[in-house]
Amino acid sequence: MAATAKLARQIGALATKSGGGWYGPHMAAASRAIAERLPLVDLVLEIRDARIPLSSEYEQLRNYPSSSRRIIVMNKMDLANRSQIKLLNFLLARVRELKRTNDFNYTAVIMLIGIPNVGKSALANSLHQIGRISAAEKGKLKHAIVSPNPGETKDISSLKIGSHPNVYVLDTPGVLPPKILNTEVYSKLALTGSIRDCLVGERGIAQYFLALLNSSDEYKKWAKLSMNVNDRTFLDLEAEGLSSCELDKKQKRQYPTDHTQDFIVHDVRRTLFETISFFDGNVQVGEDLSRLIETQFTSLREVFQVPVELGEEAQNKVAAKLLNLFRTGRLGHYTLDSLPWHT
Repeated sequence: MAATAKLARQIGALATKSGGGWYGPHMAAASRAIAERLPLVDLVLEIRDARIPLSSEYEQLRNYPSSSRRIIVMNKMDLANRSQIKLLNFLLARVRELKRTNDFNYTAVIMLIGIPNVGKSALANSLHQIGRISAAEKGKLKHAIVSPNPGETKDISSLKIGSHPNVYVLDTPGVLPPKILNTEVYSKLALTGSIRDCLVGERGIAQYFLALLNSSDEYKKWAKLSMNVNDRTFLDLEAEGLSSCELDKKQKRQYPTDHTQDFIVHDVRRTLFETISFFDGNVQVGEDLSRLIETQFTSLREVFQVPVELGEEAQNKVAAKLLNLFRTGRLGHYTLDSLPWHT
């Protein structure tokens, strides 16, 4: 992992040249507004990115005086409606427990806090919608702004999620610390989309992802994709005793709306598996790792059908497409932080 860590430090070094460009006036103002409201809310819901549970910690809460009023939620795990209903019921029960009263006419406030692009607004919208349906309330739904780009939420907004008692969530702008001293933390934040790509460059971030992939075992899950299509079909038929027509029907039933099975994703996975598996170097050596990543960029350019005539811009387009697949979970699931054994 030494070569990967070195690449992460290089990205961090580029970040320092931006002079803290991720922390602008809007973020500074949001940080102050959140700090002012913290003592006034009943419950704090800290949203973290499950891929970087330590790196996505909200620093302002490290010294938060009341741990009993703070709940940490790991997001970015494709929450199903059932999970959101469970979370809403848990929050409402927690509010009632904190208030310790039989009078359900009071109002409670829960503040959602987290770094940029961690999914606070999407979660706030879901809780708002489910809460209104559960309470059979009528009227126009409010919506917090949801975007794949960090920093889209500029102001603190309030959405109602419960009645009797009345419970509101405050959706807040994502905030990062003014200084990020750990360069590897910065690289993880950049890779997961919490910091704007333009501050480092999509190509460097994509190279960091490939370095992580090349040093992990995640690619081994795609081994079957490297088989010849005809051979794979024959093996499936032989194993299950199905005709080609029956196999086709089975595949359509199995993947009716699964976007991870589309041709591009299939070819990207296969290409990455083959480039890593057939590589004759040592990915722990910096020069070898760089050579493998360059080979992968060239192969992926063909998969993404990016014209070679674009020159340097072709590499940027490949990087952007690759990062999109990673951030939408179509290239596997990763925990980028090294967690303590007792976590």
